[in-house]
Amino acid sequence: MRLLYFVFALMLSVSGGFLFSQSGLVPLDRHLSTINYPFEVHLFEFNTQGQTLTMAYMDVMPDNYNGKNILLLHGKNFNGAYWRTTIQQLTANGYRVVVPDQIGFGKSSKPTTYQYSFHQLASNTKQLLDKLGIQHTVVLGHSMGGMLATRFALMYPDMTLKLILENPIGLEDYKTLTTWQSLNDAYSAELKNTYESYRKYQLTFYYDNKWKTEYDEWLNMLAGWTLHPDYPVIARTAALTSDMIMTQPVVYEFKDIVVPTLLIIGTRDRTAIGKDRVPKEIQPKMGQYDKLGRETQRLIPKSKLVELKGVGHMPHIEAFDSFITSLLKFLNEK
Repeated sequence: MRLLYFVFALMLSVSGGFLFSQSGLVPLDRHLSTINYPFEVHLFEFNTQGQTLTMAYMDVMPDNYNGKNILLLHGKNFNGAYWRTTIQQLTANGYRVVVPDQIGFGKSSKPTTYQYSFHQLASNTKQLLDKLGIQHTVVLGHSMGGMLATRFALMYPDMTLKLILENPIGLEDYKTLTTWQSLNDAYSAELKNTYESYRKYQLTFYYDNKWKTEYDEWLNMLAGWTLHPDYPVIARTAALTSDMIMTQPVVYEFKDIVVPTLLIIGTRDRTAIGKDRVPKEIQPKMGQYDKLGRETQRLIPKSKLVELKGVGHMPHIEAFDSFITSLLKFLNEK
């Protein structure tokens, strides 16, 4: 009987059930010092809000440089490393690719006394591009990076050649849909995160309860922080950036975007910030990307929409071939 139970439990684990494999999970410090990114990491030191901070970034120059640049902006639960295959394909097509870890994320500084805003992060990123001598760039943002990419395009339209939003969050105003959460409460909630809670969230909202071993790499980088003494710092910055998302919507300004824009939307996605703080009967009405993608495309003047059926929050991970085909087609359009 015990043997049968063990086999059943193992099957559940493999299929994305209640047992999780933590293979490869190790404690990670706030700067991911023991993690190697897919390309060389550089450090940009600058002054902001009376502090000297360091932004980590990858700057990948192809051998067959076509004179065009693309900026990749990561999501909240990730860092620049998860753009690996995207960088490889873009550089193969002649693009110079710049991939920063935003302040508060990845290998970059994580100040706990900082006014996090999309305006500030966009300004930080602009300073990095100025340092690199980049005057014009395509901007691609995923998830939270989509909100940041939108703000960047609004602030710096002359620098932004094209805008790509891959399953961006912020297609609805979360503060009008859910209850407010204080920073103290958000911090307490972040401190409770574990490998299991992160995996359950990603399994449900990102991958439709179908886990693949290649997802472990990105999950472990997030969950490894929870095992390190630095985690309270990570939790504090996570609470601050969650508040940024909740209180600084971009949805009302989509109409003001003037650059050609592509929306790449996995229509199975149901990601919505604060969904756990609304009544269960309201939750299914939040994060309906099959509807939100079309609504957003109508709001952005020079926009196109590519819908990826049956794909969730992570097209460039879950359905890379469809994602990169759509991206390259848009980049090649005059």
